[in-house]
Amino acid sequence: MITDAMGLILADNRRIHLGALTEPRAIAAIPFAGRFRLIDFTLSNMVNSGIKRVGIVALTKYKSLMDHIGTGAPWDLDRMRQGLFLIPPYINPITREPDRTDAQSIIDYVKTGDQSYVIISSCDYITNTSYRPLLQAHIESQADMTILYHQEGPIEGAPSMAIELDEKGFVCDMMVDYPHPASQKNAIGLIIISRDLLLQLLMEMMARGVADFSIVGILQNYKRMRIYAVELQDPVLRIHSVASYFDASMRILGTDIRRMLFSAERPIYTKAKNRAPCIVWPGSGVVRNVLASDGCAIMGEVENSVLFRGCVIGRGARVTNSVLFQDVQISDGVILDHVIIDKNSVVRMDGRLLGHPGFPIVIEKNAIV
Repeated sequence: MITDAMGLILADNRRIHLGALTEPRAIAAIPFAGRFRLIDFTLSNMVNSGIKRVGIVALTKYKSLMDHIGTGAPWDLDRMRQGLFLIPPYINPITREPDRTDAQSIIDYVKTGDQSYVIISSCDYITNTSYRPLLQAHIESQADMTILYHQEGPIEGAPSMAIELDEKGFVCDMMVDYPHPASQKNAIGLIIISRDLLLQLLMEMMARGVADFSIVGILQNYKRMRIYAVELQDPVLRIHSVASYFDASMRILGTDIRRMLFSAERPIYTKAKNRAPCIVWPGSGVVRNVLASDGCAIMGEVENSVLFRGCVIGRGARVTNSVLFQDVQISDGVILDHVIIDKNSVVRMDGRLLGHPGFPIVIEKNAIV
């Protein structure tokens, strides 16, 4: 069933920095769970909810994102009508720099759609849910906009949006990045708003020269607009720091979280790459609680780790509590613990990298260590 809503995904967040992981790519393009990118979960949620028109606002470092998304075929968005739209920044003709104060590209996307509602989502959280009940709740509440929230208590580090609700479930107060909020309710980066109201807010933003089109910026209208809040019951993995990304990667090794994220009823789609199945060589040693993708070759010991496509673990190597991106080469005799290694990197023979759960070591893309 097609939903009377278009999607708008915010691929960047200027308030989130993951060090070397976001240096070459937008947050939406960060690899996750062995073969996916963060944007795959939001895109799949929209497609599974019946949304057939999706725009992706990509302000900076979107080459990796474009390579991954392509025409949108894995999500059935390569269509003659509707489909996938990449919304790049407007370039100032004088300075040749992206003009962040110009929302015209988003206005053009929203205006040309014939849907009545817009579902706006950031890419700094991971969940698997349907947006249809949320849209229905928005229509029944007759609110100006509707948001998702989660009962999880204070969030360590920015960004966080703690909200207070009145007796009817409408937002009456909001605190951004406050370390000790009284409320246990935290808004998730998802908003449902009518097409006409969003166009009004975008034109106001342009008229005032506001540079940041974001979830926080929209929700700050709670004093003059009726914002309804719906609680999300499913678990949520937030990605707002290196430590939270590492924690989310370790949590998907648990059966319950993995089943929640990768449901047969609501599959998560991604760009396919055909490689041989993962191979574990005889005599490799302990291989326990490992999420290994196709193309991997394991000749050493691996435990409590996530291996992306094409990773090679050398003989006598020991990898524990680590995340290795695509085509990482671990030489013989290497010892890794609490490490995140970006794609195409090499750890030379007998190297040792030992991190901490709260402070994992991060190795940048194309590095030789």
